[in-house]
Amino acid sequence: MLDIVSLVGLAAVATGVVWKGSGWVESSADQLAVGYGVPPVVQGAVIAAVGSSMPELVSVLLATLLHGEFELGIGAIVGSAVFNLLVIPGLAVLVGTGGISTSRELVYKESLFYMLSVAVLLLTFSLAVIYNPVDGVGLQGEVSRPLALFPLVLYGLYALTQYLDAAEDETEPDPSVDRLRTWLWFGLGLVVIVVGVEGLVRAAIGLGDAFGTPAFLWGMTVVAAGSSVPDVFVSIAAAKADRPSVSLANVLGSNIFDLLVAVPVGVLVAGTLAVTFAHIVPMMAFLVLATSVFFTIARTGMLLSRLEAWILLGAYGLFVAWLVLESLGISSVVPT
Repeated sequence: MLDIVSLVGLAAVATGVVWKGSGWVESSADQLAVGYGVPPVVQGAVIAAVGSSMPELVSVLLATLLHGEFELGIGAIVGSAVFNLLVIPGLAVLVGTGGISTSRELVYKESLFYMLSVAVLLLTFSLAVIYNPVDGVGLQGEVSRPLALFPLVLYGLYALTQYLDAAEDETEPDPSVDRLRTWLWFGLGLVVIVVGVEGLVRAAIGLGDAFGTPAFLWGMTVVAAGSSVPDVFVSIAAAKADRPSVSLANVLGSNIFDLLVAVPVGVLVAGTLAVTFAHIVPMMAFLVLATSVFFTIARTGMLLSRLEAWILLGAYGLFVAWLVLESLGISSVVPT
C-alpha cells in the first residue's frame, strides 16, 4: 500500500514538472513562430499543437528506448487523445461564459482529418500483424520503419494543407524576438519535460507491477492525464478570456500530431517494434468511440452546450471506470 501511495505521489510531482516544462516549450514555440514570420493559421494548427504535444512525444520515446514498453507509449498517446477530446472541451465550456461555437471548417476539415488519422494508425497496426506476424500469445506483429512512414506521410499532407490555406497570409518576421534566447528556453523546457515524463512512465510501470496488470493500462491514465494537464490550463485560460473555441483547433491538431507523428517516431528511432493486437484493439476502439461522441456533439447545432459538456465528461468517467475495472481484474476485455 505504501508503494502505491509513493507511486501516486511520484505521478503528481511529475505532472507538475511536465506542466512547468510544457509552459516554457509552448510559449517559446509561439515566440519563434512570430520571430520567423509563420502565418497565424499554421502557428495555431501546427506550431502550437506540436508544442503542446511534446510531452506525448517524449513519453513514447522514453517508454520505448529506456523501458522497452512501446505499448505503454501507445497507451499514453491514445489516453491523451481521449482526454483531449472529452475533458478539455467539456471543461472549457463549463468554465467559460457560454457554449463553444464550432465552425464547418473545424467539423468538416479538422475533425474529419483527425478521424482519418485514427483509421490510418489502426490500419498501420493491422498491417503489422498481417505482414509481419510474430510468434506468441495472441495476434502479434512488428511495426517496421517502412510501415511507420505511412502515418508520417499523412501528417505531411495535413501540414501541407495548412500551409496552402495560409499561403495568402503573408506574415513578416518580428525582429524584436530574441531567437537565440527563445531557442534556449525551448531547449530548457524540453529537458524539464523529459524529467517529468520519465517520472510519469516509472509511476505507470510501478502501478502495473503493483496491481499485476499491463503497464499500458496505466499509461492510458497516469501518463496520458499528466502529459495533458498543460493543455487543460491553456484551455481554461482561453475560456475565461471568452475565447473557448481556440482550444478546439488546438485539441484536434495535438491529437493528429500524437497519432501520426509521436507513435511512428518511436518506431523510427528504436527500429522494429512488436505490438499485441489484443491490447491495441480495445484502446483504439474506445478512441473511435470518443471520436464519434465528440464529432456528433460538435456537429449538432454547431455549438457545444453545457449539457453536452457534461456528456463529454461523463464519457471520460466511463473510460476511467473501465480502466479501473481492468486493473482490479473485474473486467477482462484486455488480456493480461
